[in-house]
Amino acid sequence: MLDGDLEWINFTIFVVNNKLINQFIAGYSMYNSKITGLGYFVPENVVTNDDLKEFMETSDEWIQERTGIKERRWIDPKTGETTSTMAVKASKIAIERAGLTKADIDFIVFATLSPDMYFPGGGVRVQDLLDMPTIGALDVRNQCSGFIYAMSVADQFIKTGMYKNILVIGAENHSGGLEKSTRGRGVTVIFGDGAGAAVLSRCEENGKGILSSHLHSEGKHARELMLEGPHTGRWVPEIIAENDPEDQSYYPYMNGQFVFKHAITRFSEVIVEGLDANHLQKEDIDMLIPHQANLRIAQFIQKKFKLSNDKVFNNIMKYGNTTAASVIIALTEAWEQGKIKDNDLVVLAAFGSGFTWGSVIIRW
Repeated sequence: MLDGDLEWINFTIFVVNNKLINQFIAGYSMYNSKITGLGYFVPENVVTNDDLKEFMETSDEWIQERTGIKERRWIDPKTGETTSTMAVKASKIAIERAGLTKADIDFIVFATLSPDMYFPGGGVRVQDLLDMPTIGALDVRNQCSGFIYAMSVADQFIKTGMYKNILVIGAENHSGGLEKSTRGRGVTVIFGDGAGAAVLSRCEENGKGILSSHLHSEGKHARELMLEGPHTGRWVPEIIAENDPEDQSYYPYMNGQFVFKHAITRFSEVIVEGLDANHLQKEDIDMLIPHQANLRIAQFIQKKFKLSNDKVFNNIMKYGNTTAASVIIALTEAWEQGKIKDNDLVVLAAFGSGFTWGSVIIRW
């Protein structure tokens, strides 16, 4: 046998083996995941900027100029509403719109920083309140980017074939833990209560649903946006014993300007990362749903990406920052208003405490 013949045989074997490998991968190919149902719920109690003047020194002009917020929803304590009960109301809508029943849901991923209790988490509360079978449930504690992380987690479960329908929730009860005084106004004026839910389902249609998700963190800035305690290193007895009127450790703290500067940088980076991963350009974006942290951040990103008003959806003006619920509430409203259509390229992006940030690229 000639050397040339041997080389040709080796090359043929190489090609055949690679073809077999590719066929194996294709046969084991991951599913796509697609949003099949959306829902949201916000409390009826509207708190305007002028209402806040009853217990702090502020003004409508001051708040709108800095945040774009006109009003927010806060739970009326008399209603007994909680993070989990709001999540259940949003979930029922999402499940119904997906054309499913609670028995069809295989798993729950619940993003929140304000669960009903220290532990267990909100996911099991939803499983119980919806009277579901004993399906798995987990919580994501990533604050403002929580829903992005939750979607990514659910997407992996569906892509690998482990689950078919996953209930993904973002819900927050901020009003119960805010310092409602002039001292706390820098944070308190920003946040609102609410919940949103999405049903993520298996989809075998190529090029549809979640194309990719991109997650990041930078823990060295954790103390720039945080709620420190109580924690097991300094629990309630120590706080009571110290009785320090200046102690703000159990209220949220935010270094506003520092967070703003990092947010506009990371928002841009993670959106570009998502587009690049899918060989897309900013001109391909049909709808951007940014985390509703501050209207000025969203406007900065819109200007940077040269997006027209009909390609960015904001509702922070009437709901404030609902943290893990903000992206899903905004996505649901945009869809309800007919702003998202079949085959649209939808980009979800968020940045928040941690710092953590991320994006999800979706072909609707």
